[in-house]
Amino acid sequence: MANITRYSSIPPVEDWMEDMFKGFLMRPPRLFEGELGMSIKADVSENDKDYTVKAELPGVKKEDIKVTIDGNQVTISGEAKKEHEEKKGEKVIRSERYYGQVYRSMSLENDVDPDKAEAKYDNGVLTLTLPKKAGTAGKQLTIS
Repeated sequence: MANITRYSSIPPVEDWMEDMFKGFLMRPPRLFEGELGMSIKADVSENDKDYTVKAELPGVKKEDIKVTIDGNQVTISGEAKKEHEEKKGEKVIRSERYYGQVYRSMSLENDVDPDKAEAKYDNGVLTLTLPKKAGTAGKQLTIS
């Protein structure tokens, strides 16, 4: 008599679960060469007259950075473009392209005077000097 074997195209749950998570915690996510991180890292400091924002935008050209000020809302955005081609003689061995955009918006305690604001970009760090608008200091109300 012939033996009958049951066949299933779906592997047992234990097998595919093991394959799905194999090495998951062993390998951290890798960024491509020259790729920006997921967000703009920024330090904000304040004195009586103004705010100073230092934002990291590595790999972004100065002309690809935009800063907008609307009251106390400051928005920084940038676009990175990188192309790399490796040739051996006339033959292309490797060609890579990366395009990415980053965006960061923050609310400050006081309104900013956009006419007096300054921006400098050096070695991947954007430094913003944002003067506070006159007359926007808080006022304590007397309760009657």
